[in-house]
Amino acid sequence: MTDAKKTRSYKLRIWRQPDAASTGRLVDYEVADVDPDSSFLEMLDHLNETLVKKGEEPVAFESDCREGICGACGVCIDGRPHGPVTHLTTCGLRMREFGDGVTITVEPFRANAFPVVKDLIVDRSSFDRVIERGGYVSVNAGSAPDANALPISTDMAEDAMDSAACIGCGACVASCPNASASLFVGAKIRQMKILPQGDVERTRRALAMVEQMDAEGFGDCSNHGECEAACPKAISIENIATLRREYLRAAFRS
Repeated sequence: MTDAKKTRSYKLRIWRQPDAASTGRLVDYEVADVDPDSSFLEMLDHLNETLVKKGEEPVAFESDCREGICGACGVCIDGRPHGPVTHLTTCGLRMREFGDGVTITVEPFRANAFPVVKDLIVDRSSFDRVIERGGYVSVNAGSAPDANALPISTDMAEDAMDSAACIGCGACVASCPNASASLFVGAKIRQMKILPQGDVERTRRALAMVEQMDAEGFGDCSNHGECEAACPKAISIENIATLRREYLRAAFRS
């Protein structure tokens, strides 16, 4: 007969901000009886259940799939987007990564282009507006073509998929000292640039998406490399090099 699994307790410093217009602050909490195999979000659920029982306002945070697919769960944990484990979203982070009794600081992603909505929730609609300017293929292709009518090599498809793996969580922006969105925008531009379907709108896409990125208030890239390190999908900063080449090409052609 084995002993029951030992639970853990943690001291939490969580950013509380009732709305976008209010001033926020870090508030201290303690959470006990946490299963070390539970996820970070499950720990926050446990905390919120305790707060509700006390008649207090629960901590607002965002999540959807909780399977590492959507990136909606992104928060900064001890100063790092998504926490201390590389190439992992917040929902995939397990509490066994933190020692019993330690203090954990939880904050929203910090960037002017990601204004705080409430507590740990930020408005990332700036990404949506960048995509609306060109992160798609709008060519009228008619009816569905026959299979393999447009040959795409395996290497080309895999290269495009490496960029398409970006889930738009914003960790790259939150980790960058300039709050640059170059990795996100570069991944979307490179994905379309590689495939022949995206070639028709290639020039317009690069100009429009970079223009919108600047209009949203994102900073410029200065090659620190934190974005690649923080990205849960390990998107390469080679995408930023592609972004700059595509923008220069488009500027000369236009």
